[in-house]
Amino acid sequence: MTSLDADAIRGTLSEASIARLDELEVFAGIDSTNSYLMQQPAPPAGCLRVALTDNQTSGRGRHGRVWQSPAGSGLALSAAYTYAESPSDLPSLTLAIGLGVIVALEGLGIEGVNLKWPNDLMALDGKVGGILTEAQTHGGTEVTVVTGVGLNLDLSEHPDFGIETDWARRIVDLKRVARDLPAPRRIASALIDGLCRSFVDFEVRGFSGLAGLWLERDWLFGREVAIDTPRQQIVGTGAGIGEDGALLVDTKSDGTQRITTGSVLVAGIKDTGA
Repeated sequence: MTSLDADAIRGTLSEASIARLDELEVFAGIDSTNSYLMQQPAPPAGCLRVALTDNQTSGRGRHGRVWQSPAGSGLALSAAYTYAESPSDLPSLTLAIGLGVIVALEGLGIEGVNLKWPNDLMALDGKVGGILTEAQTHGGTEVTVVTGVGLNLDLSEHPDFGIETDWARRIVDLKRVARDLPAPRRIASALIDGLCRSFVDFEVRGFSGLAGLWLERDWLFGREVAIDTPRQQIVGTGAGIGEDGALLVDTKSDGTQRITTGSVLVAGIKDTGA
């Protein structure tokens, strides 16, 4: 049983989202909303298909990691969007989506959520959510992206969650951040609107114009970090991101380094995983 209702959510979406919404499905339980949409027909170009649940049993993060979410404690929402032509800077879409999620939460009065490159949502120096983007190419120039957003809403009934994992003392929920946590359906509606705007804006402008907005919410900026890349470990201080979405790290020996892929560890804090 789920407290989410597709008709109620659809009724509170913006006109712009309604115009692009191809399908909205709500599940009482599902293994992975991203995996489900990856197996479904792609929406037409310029349109959105959404899968949503508050009980995701086998969520996925980056590098094959597991996104853990006790039943009824969070929200898992995935959206598929088809671009008629693949954007040249598609790898940075996840960063744009992160900003869209933050803006959507701020519109609900939920302040204090920041971004950890490339895909983590942070609050109170703990992980409150994560983003996973996957792409499917079609014949010709079309590409469909499936972006999943996982959010911890209320873990109060799961006080020991994460104690025996690498995420101990690193998991937080939005209930600790928000003065008055909105109902899950309101959060879901705001996220759908935010994702729709992000997909469309990215198609028009790309990511280069968003780098300044990212800096305002950059959780890594000024922190001592170690980046494990496929070739080496880079140690330094977070220095923002480039216009192409690359992480910038100031090092003592080699100046500012650009990182396009890797796992980020922050001094005194373990990697947040997904």
